[in-house]
Amino acid sequence: MHPAFSIIVFTTASGMGYGLATVLGLGLLDPAALSTKLAHVLALGLIGAGLVSSTLHLGNPQRAWRAFSQWKSSWLSREGVMAVVAFVPLCISAWSVIFEDACLDWAGLIGSGLSLLTVYCTAMIYASLRSVDAWHTRLTPACYLLFALAGGTLFASFFASAGESSAAHGLSATAIALLIAAWVVKIRWRRRLKNLTPLSNPESATGLGAIGRVRLLERPHMTENYLTREMGFRIARKHAEKLFRLALIFGGAVPIVLMVLCLLPGLSGGLTALLLFVAVLSHALGILLERWLFFAEARHAVMNYYGGREQDLRAV
Repeated sequence: MHPAFSIIVFTTASGMGYGLATVLGLGLLDPAALSTKLAHVLALGLIGAGLVSSTLHLGNPQRAWRAFSQWKSSWLSREGVMAVVAFVPLCISAWSVIFEDACLDWAGLIGSGLSLLTVYCTAMIYASLRSVDAWHTRLTPACYLLFALAGGTLFASFFASAGESSAAHGLSATAIALLIAAWVVKIRWRRRLKNLTPLSNPESATGLGAIGRVRLLERPHMTENYLTREMGFRIARKHAEKLFRLALIFGGAVPIVLMVLCLLPGLSGGLTALLLFVAVLSHALGILLERWLFFAEARHAVMNYYGGREQDLRAV
């Protein structure tokens, strides 16, 4: 699948934003601290930026409102509805913290729950597609939810440290556990991808498998079209492996090492905040790479009609 920049930014930014909003909704940070107020602003900003970025991928962005009408059957519509609904308690909670120096427990908890539900809906847009074998697994929403929570908790630990909150150490330890869990699930997801036997192939797609192996005589279109552009992206296996290692290093190893250092006694508050800030940037870079590969390595069944086989799309 074509790794569109707008969708990568959308899933990365909104995921971290909803993850941060989930942690903030638990009321673990001091509402009177400036860092906590900035955290609420950043969470809403990341969510808003991600949603705006998603509209750039639409053919007719001015008709995006129509996507809300199919919520009974479409995960895309459900995501849009949940994103709007979640904004209400999130904004109420942020207003209370920013202007009244107080946490509204009911708004925070509702916002946290709706934030996770929105991330789940986003993941199910891809996991529900039977035409993309790599995505059609329960591991896909598990990865999205764990990465959102890990990134949000990492962000929250930075703001807690900047505000000298007593919750900083606990949030860092939780972020380490969530990062390990997220990457363990992601590695399992990718191992499944590498060992995947496609449910659909040129033989089954054409119904000619009974007479032998099907090969392409002539493409349906001689020039590039929407299908080949959006669903025929290819990446060599060796390049994918290198990028995944980089994603694992920047998105997992580096933040974990930095957070472990932050847990050591004797570090000043300023140094701890700096290390956590670097950890946040490193994690964001790693997730961008991970999300790029999520799309680049996926194969759509429609490519069976263009001579695309699993081994062709993974060729060295």
